[in-house]
Amino acid sequence: MILEINQISKQYKGNVRALQDINLQLKPGIIGLLGPNGAGKSTLMRILATILQPTTGTVIWNGIDIRRNPDELRRTLGYLPQDFGVYPHLNAIEFLEYAAALKGLGGRLMKARILELLELLNLHHDRKRPLGGFSGGMRQRIGIAQALLNDPKLLIIDEPTVGLDPEERMRLRNLLTDLSGDRIILFSTHIISDIEAVSDQIAIITKGRLLTKADPALLLRKVQGRVWSVTIPDQEIQEARMRWTISGTVRREDGLQLRIVSDNPPLPHAIAVPPSLEDAYLYVRAFQEGA
Repeated sequence: MILEINQISKQYKGNVRALQDINLQLKPGIIGLLGPNGAGKSTLMRILATILQPTTGTVIWNGIDIRRNPDELRRTLGYLPQDFGVYPHLNAIEFLEYAAALKGLGGRLMKARILELLELLNLHHDRKRPLGGFSGGMRQRIGIAQALLNDPKLLIIDEPTVGLDPEERMRLRNLLTDLSGDRIILFSTHIISDIEAVSDQIAIITKGRLLTKADPALLLRKVQGRVWSVTIPDQEIQEARMRWTISGTVRREDGLQLRIVSDNPPLPHAIAVPPSLEDAYLYVRAFQEGA
């Protein structure tokens, strides 16, 4: 099972380029798509979900060009868009039955599948409660449930943790891990800790370009020896932000302790510290984005 993304570009009216020559190969596991808002993540996901057509390039699902035969992928696709909405007057069962009907699914087996998913997503006790009374996290779980109705082999999830509290985010991350196995899960976010918690591979995209795709350990090795801790007076912080890539600040009695990503020590008294995935992300963006 493989999804091949070959030289995908997307250009909108007004010469607005959302994606430029994206090349990726996705295999079973969780692939985290990381990048700032407006990087092109949602555009790429909509193309993979057969909602948008690329301007150039091809997407191949198990040897089949999805532009020529989109139904081949749609039969085994689950998709949760960032702007997923619900009908507030429907309860969980009614909404999932409606979503199943839109996908051409139904019958006794589908009713059993809906109850199974509500149990899996810890929504069984709320199955007859109107969705208008659901929390943000519960609505996201309903969104995951509708994406799983057809037991998809490709699951595309766009910014599912936005607006969720820390406990709901942790539950959702655990769910994605449980669901991986023999599926390809493409999970988009700009929250680095969410990517770090669940992803086997990380793809970093910015300004419509793919900067890198690697496993988290490789990204950390890339920035090893390039993360420094220095303390400066409070009044020098603006100058510091202009000079260096800063991944963190901590206020101390003697000033501001900065975490700086740099190939060389930023100051003579800088101390090398172990890198984090956030450091690696900033390093890739700062030193490869303009390459």
